[in-house]
Amino acid sequence: MKYVDEFRTPETVQLLAQKIKTAATREWSIMEVCGGQTHTIMKYGLGQLLPPSITLLHGPGCPVCVTDEQRIDKAIALAAQPGVILCTFGDMIRVPGSQSSLMEAKARGGDVRIVYSPLDALALAEREPGREIVFFAVGFETTAPTTAAAAREAKRRGICNFSLLVSHVLVPPALEAILMSSDNQVDGFLAAGHVCTVMGLTAYEPISAKYEVPIIATGFEPVDILQGILMCIQQLEQGLAKVENQYTRAVTAHGNTAAQRLVSEVFQADDQRWRGLGCLPQSGLRLKDKYREHDADARFDQSAGSAGHSISPHKCLAGDVLRGAIRPSDCPYFKGECTPDHPLGAPMVSSEGACAAYYSYQ
Repeated sequence: MKYVDEFRTPETVQLLAQKIKTAATREWSIMEVCGGQTHTIMKYGLGQLLPPSITLLHGPGCPVCVTDEQRIDKAIALAAQPGVILCTFGDMIRVPGSQSSLMEAKARGGDVRIVYSPLDALALAEREPGREIVFFAVGFETTAPTTAAAAREAKRRGICNFSLLVSHVLVPPALEAILMSSDNQVDGFLAAGHVCTVMGLTAYEPISAKYEVPIIATGFEPVDILQGILMCIQQLEQGLAKVENQYTRAVTAHGNTAAQRLVSEVFQADDQRWRGLGCLPQSGLRLKDKYREHDADARFDQSAGSAGHSISPHKCLAGDVLRGAIRPSDCPYFKGECTPDHPLGAPMVSSEGACAAYYSYQ
């Protein structure tokens, strides 16, 4: 079914749900990778339209949720240093590190500011030449190009008081980690359409072939997600495992090659720690040596933020949620000790977090 505006109707949603019920003859578990997809599923009650044989799992595609505690500790330590302004996206402010959050660091007197883009932080560095401006850069392949653009522009214009605390992560290694885990339940994936807009589809093909799982690039509206589920089930029922594109109005096979070139110019792949998933090989980005003068890890004390213990290591089950091993409502602390006002972990804080979606819409 080709996506056009007139298909954005309740009738189309019901039609797709009926097609899914007809197509599914066995039990299948499908993971939507992105937190934005999770919120659509919960907001519109899409899971209730599916047959009991179809289980939707919620994946690690929330960049705030997977940012490692020690990186947040590092950002907090930088915000506490005299002369430093720590800039980041609004979602990061309340995410707990090992001992506190950036919001608490701000309350203690740290200069923490919310910006909408790393280029806003770069502009601040121009206006405040006597201060060190550090942008805490998080996100997947979608946001990495704008961070790369800020680094290149800072170097080109010689803005020396601007640096990046880089915590960008890559989707494909996370999918492999989930598929390799001993408690893996995933039969197929709905890949995040906005990530695929940048990276294309080819990076998923080796994963689909190696682990024999369908991967469907999917948009974020109810019709997108239901059509992606249908495409995934049709493959599973036929014993197929390939990469398909539901989100054809935005995603191409090779993605945004200009953005990819920019990221390759500025960054290189590196091992990265993920909250709840551990250290995944070549799953993150770091600045190349020629941009070292804009690398906050190189410019500031490496020991800052390296210590600390989790606030509630025995309570927050973020890792299990991010791997799809449990649903948020399975956590004994959900809606009790853990709420958006008093979160035990990142998935309850972020606007893309699975726990936040369940709290808002279940």
